[in-house]
Amino acid sequence: MTITPPALSVFETLESEVRSYCRGWPAVFDRAQGSYLHDEDGHTYLDFFAGAGSLNYGHNNPVLKRALIDYIERDGITHGLDMATTAKRAFLESFQNVVLRPRDLPYKVMFPGPTGTNAVESALKLARKVKGRESVVSFTNAFHGMSLGSLAVTGNAFKRAGAGIPLVHGTPMPFDNYFDGQVPDFLWFERLLEDQGSGLNKPAAVIVETVQGEGGINVARAEWLRALQDLCHRQDMLLIVDDIQMGCGRTGGFFSFEEAGIVPDIVTLSKSISGYGLPMSLCLFKPELDIWEPGEHNGTFRGNNPAFVTAAAALNTYWGDGQMEKQTLARGEQVERALLAIVDELGGEGVSFRGRGLVWGMEFEDKKRASAVCARAFELGLLLETSGPESEVVKLLPPLTVSSDELDEGLRILARSVRETA
Repeated sequence: MTITPPALSVFETLESEVRSYCRGWPAVFDRAQGSYLHDEDGHTYLDFFAGAGSLNYGHNNPVLKRALIDYIERDGITHGLDMATTAKRAFLESFQNVVLRPRDLPYKVMFPGPTGTNAVESALKLARKVKGRESVVSFTNAFHGMSLGSLAVTGNAFKRAGAGIPLVHGTPMPFDNYFDGQVPDFLWFERLLEDQGSGLNKPAAVIVETVQGEGGINVARAEWLRALQDLCHRQDMLLIVDDIQMGCGRTGGFFSFEEAGIVPDIVTLSKSISGYGLPMSLCLFKPELDIWEPGEHNGTFRGNNPAFVTAAAALNTYWGDGQMEKQTLARGEQVERALLAIVDELGGEGVSFRGRGLVWGMEFEDKKRASAVCARAFELGLLLETSGPESEVVKLLPPLTVSSDELDEGLRILARSVRETA
């Protein structure tokens, strides 16, 4: 495929230099359906990016699109703040019946604002309010958002530097396998908690991703997560699971923590909760933590009713019979086999891979190679992004609705891109 970069345009002359994804994908996209995007010049791209995980059900999913069109055509409420609406009621009932009750999860539901970082900010604020403490522990290579509270528990030095002020009240601890198995789990963390001279203020909470997406597809073991929950219980700290990118089925179960058998005190969801790429986020918490005063945390765009409509449609379509989880795990095995073949072809030198469900990463010792692989994949019609602190990981994040044939097509392009950037 021959790609002609867009000519000097309004994007370059008017849009801020902060733009990022468009720099790696020099095309002007026009249409999308399912697992594919099409640019204005007629080129087609298989999408293994899925809106950074906000399009788990593909582009313009026909079931969700029909529900949205019907709602708009009947003049359904579009903007409702936190007023009661029929769309919100339908979503809450679906979420309770399809997600919470079958998993015996007791959570109250809060609509904190449209984005993932809004959900994280509300989770941090609530944890501090409940415990009456300021400190929150996060983990190395974590990513929780770009607003100041979320940045304080984010690990990436480049992102943190953009704050322009000190980021306080957040303390990092080693994520699972940070020391390559040479140090017992939580040895350092627990020692600091118990030592009155450690300088660590008693934390209100611990926030964790079960799979660190932006941090490099670092997968926490189930036993590590169970041990973390036990530590939080023993030390009177709340456990917050940030499921913004890995929730809504990305790792198999609807929540990424289901495999570990834990029940976090607080959970944040966003990205694919609306199912259609519409802004929406949730903060879920155990009922005894619901000590908010009315209006104590609010926001203009908490009531994105079109997102409620597509979210309810997604839940009722894909999560009532268990088939989505089975399909995702099967597709994950397909990806794992393909990545193993690529590594074997390279003789196992300079490359490794890891993942769960339909989130996978290939890490290259030559850190610049990951970007080269993604660039070549784009030329061949596949959208991939990098992750990791030095962009050393090629990240695979296809829609959960991707077909087996589409997955094979993308994996063949990935293999060719790796081969041609050796």
